[in-house]
Amino acid sequence: MTEATHVVADQSAVFALLAAPQTHGIAGEVRRIDTHGAVVFLAGEHAYKVKRAVRFDFMDLSTLEKRRAACARELEINAPGAPEIYLGLVAITREGAGLALGGEGEPVEWAVHMRRFDEEMTFDRLAARGELSRERLTRLAAAVAASHARAPRHREMASASELARVAADNQAGLAERPELFAPDAVAELGAACRRALERLGPLLEARARAGEVRRCHGDLHLRNIVEVGERVVLFDALEFSERLATTDRVYDLAFLLMDLAERGLITEANLVFNRYVAECREGEPLGGLPALPLFLALRAAIRAQVTAAGADHLDGARRAAAHKEARDYLAFAHVALQPEPAELVAVGGLSGTGKSTLAAALAPGIGPLPGAVHLRSDVERKRLLGAPEFETLPEAGYAREVTAQVYARLREQARAVLAAGHGVIVDAVHQRPEERAALEQVARDCGACFRGLWLEAPLDALAARVSARRGDASDAGAEVVRQQAARDIGPLDWARVDAGGRPDEVLARARAALAASGA
Repeated sequence: MTEATHVVADQSAVFALLAAPQTHGIAGEVRRIDTHGAVVFLAGEHAYKVKRAVRFDFMDLSTLEKRRAACARELEINAPGAPEIYLGLVAITREGAGLALGGEGEPVEWAVHMRRFDEEMTFDRLAARGELSRERLTRLAAAVAASHARAPRHREMASASELARVAADNQAGLAERPELFAPDAVAELGAACRRALERLGPLLEARARAGEVRRCHGDLHLRNIVEVGERVVLFDALEFSERLATTDRVYDLAFLLMDLAERGLITEANLVFNRYVAECREGEPLGGLPALPLFLALRAAIRAQVTAAGADHLDGARRAAAHKEARDYLAFAHVALQPEPAELVAVGGLSGTGKSTLAAALAPGIGPLPGAVHLRSDVERKRLLGAPEFETLPEAGYAREVTAQVYARLREQARAVLAAGHGVIVDAVHQRPEERAALEQVARDCGACFRGLWLEAPLDALAARVSARRGDASDAGAEVVRQQAARDIGPLDWARVDAGGRPDEVLARARAALAASGA
């Protein structure tokens, strides 16, 4: 079934009005962007977004009043977080024999009026150009975490049954396009989602009662995120269905993670995931880990449908490319649900050996998508003591009893991640044999694979590295390194890795060591 089947009214006169430069008093051309649910007209410094007159199972914009309400709701939801973009609601009115934008006559359509931003700075364009830097992704994760912190909680939501409805709608929607999506693949995905929902039902309901179900963005993919100046702005939040937008916050995050991972940007997805967890000051995002494979699959299936519907407004090579993209999303949904073994990788060594850099580089390849949870002792120490990540702690913050608490927290969190069926990488000095043994025991208790890496480099190089650090969670200086080096590390059965040279060289050695040990 094509997009045209879902169209219930002719809006061509409205579209022609908004596409005409004279309507906006500009000399240049008006650029039109078509999606399955809206048409956007970019005119000079302004943009106008009109809802399509369509009726889908998941979205009903079939009447003028429903489209007006959807425009008003889009403003209400988005303007507080993106005031630099959202300007107001404007009517397209009948004026005699013609139409006008913002006239005095009877409204025949409504549009969201926006200030135009630089389309080259949306995150899908940045991704295509290879410009998703660590700094940008860190700001992105912080923006998403902040939006979730502000979002109203809905403890009464029947989370499992709502997601079951999403899964059923996905299967029905995909089945409408057998020329694009193989029926056997659609049926297989539907069955896998149902099995996962049956298993995860109690967890999803418990998370709702704990306040993890919130009125979220709902459509958090890269095209709906833009950099304005130095600020990451989330826009175009889902407005047409409170039911679909009110969901587990990890399910909301999963749309973004899926969009990155499906593009092959696994390292970027892992970074956003771990920075999001680090930014969350309340709640328990890691509690949603068991459901993350299902969340990723559901989001990919939704994107497959939406991309297929949008392709009907394209032609030639652009339509063919959109069809391929839609099929790729469905393939990703299947991959996301494939079981991957949970495992624990430990990275130890003296301060300055590059443990955190290496752990972050290894994390994307450990366990299920989007890779391992990265637990770092320096960060956990700051959290334990209620200090900002980059604030230097007093000497008392490094007392033996505090360190013991930090390592206990690392083991507790690693145990929880493994129990959720996910991968985890723990980055800490681990200089004492009992610390290493206790972490290995966590993996054994959980029936998970364990691999340990011990980084080594000359003392002078380590002292120089820590002295050059800026903007890092670690407070260790050259004197701390010398004190560590004076201690006996005891018997060591972790794989020793030369930490000298460039980070990519250390990464290659570490991967070889993991491969040699069967990881």
